[in-house]
Amino acid sequence: MYFEFLLTFVLSLLLVYVVKHYAPKLGLIDIPNDRSSHVSHTPSGAGIGFFLAVFFLFPLFHFDLITENMWTFMSILLVFLIGVLDDHHDASPNTKFIVLIVATLLLSLDDVIIDDVGVFFGTHIFLGWFAIPFTVFALVGFTNALNLIDGLDGLAATVSLVILGTFFAVGFMHNDIFMMTLSLGFIAALLGFLVFNWHPASIFMGDSGSLTLGFVISVLAVKSLAYLSTVSILFIAAVPLLDTLIVMIRRKLNGCSAFSADRCHFHHILRHFFAEDTKKTVFFLGILQLIYSMTGLQLDKKMDEGYLMVLFILNIVLIYIFLGAMIKRQKREC
Repeated sequence: MYFEFLLTFVLSLLLVYVVKHYAPKLGLIDIPNDRSSHVSHTPSGAGIGFFLAVFFLFPLFHFDLITENMWTFMSILLVFLIGVLDDHHDASPNTKFIVLIVATLLLSLDDVIIDDVGVFFGTHIFLGWFAIPFTVFALVGFTNALNLIDGLDGLAATVSLVILGTFFAVGFMHNDIFMMTLSLGFIAALLGFLVFNWHPASIFMGDSGSLTLGFVISVLAVKSLAYLSTVSILFIAAVPLLDTLIVMIRRKLNGCSAFSADRCHFHHILRHFFAEDTKKTVFFLGILQLIYSMTGLQLDKKMDEGYLMVLFILNIVLIYIFLGAMIKRQKREC
């Protein structure tokens, strides 16, 4: 496993460098706008490099896992391809949405589905016919949530490393080879990518990276439901989820579309608080995610999910109030 990890890291390093070198010729350039944290044209699409590092090496070491989970890997590949298309030619939101739905439906063929969400206030909730729609909602939602936090150098990769590391720990504790190998492969690949993406970044991951990472983490989250409570998963992936939920709630309360764009995400507000210091902002959010992930691991699967959900909702309320006060102090229009 150590050799596989090192090989994936090195290959990711090389492939991301190649993508960076040829990005201008391939049309993989991120042009800054009024919401960007960078001011110059920057190569994008590094997700192509670190995904291919995993894609090329995984079959050499774990071909049996691929044959056992064929539809799962097909769905991940499908999400990666729509991400590549978006990096190159801005795929429409509807196209991405449809592809994510199809990819999630493919997962059900490998029985990667949320059909039991646990006991809520004494009632055991089985989703039945609603399992597939709920799984689509959950996976598409989180995939886009991770995509939305990809707004600062190293942020999406750092948060993803913490979440993937947590799922690796879950796999290790329960001897789940699929969870261990898939999470470790992407951890190694992301570390290679971070060499180029740490502030000041010389290349961005693009949607080929953020959509794929979000979807892979979603798959691991569903797999981990065999060992963890549903609310534990919410804590393990808390930073992207809280950011997206709070931003959408604020927009609706202010009479705006929940999907409108602004500069009121976690990283925008905190970066201003840290005097526009990107590294401090990323470090803070990485530590915050680590605290949430460790909290998620401590929650007992046998506990009533209802009380745990109250705890998670309380987190949403407190952070909403805290960020609202910061927005008011910073005189932001949100």
